[in-house]
Amino acid sequence: MNNASHLKRRKKRVGCPEEAAFLELCRTTDELGRRLTALLKAEDLSPTQYNVLRILRGAADGLACGEIGNRMITRDPDITRLLDRLEKRELISRCRESKDRRMVTATITAEGLGLLARMDEPVRAMHRSQLGHLGRARLGALTELLQASRRETT
Repeated sequence: MNNASHLKRRKKRVGCPEEAAFLELCRTTDELGRRLTALLKAEDLSPTQYNVLRILRGAADGLACGEIGNRMITRDPDITRLLDRLEKRELISRCRESKDRRMVTATITAEGLGLLARMDEPVRAMHRSQLGHLGRARLGALTELLQASRRETT
């Protein structure tokens, strides 16, 4: 079966335009994400770990675990264990606040910053190869549509 007839059959099975858009979004997310996962694997990083490092790079004074969780792209129910793995590799450090011992702040280390610096261009190149053909205007429109869809569901 060729690709065109497969897509035609798929359209017939989808119940409504919202479902069709949702399924295409899921397929696209999976396809784009697999390539990022493969790229990060070379540095022994998961996409979730990479996301935490990027979040911490943007927080000069560090962040509490709960705030890291709030900023993550995908939720991880066990932030503590995720941070344990990054700390073991010396990519982040954590310290308890003296005023409130329950509060733990995580900061990115120089080694973590170096790892991200090495990854910046390969990740940008991957994104350009995945989405650059859409052009600035279409990418802007896509970004706006995706943001609007999240606003309506929250």
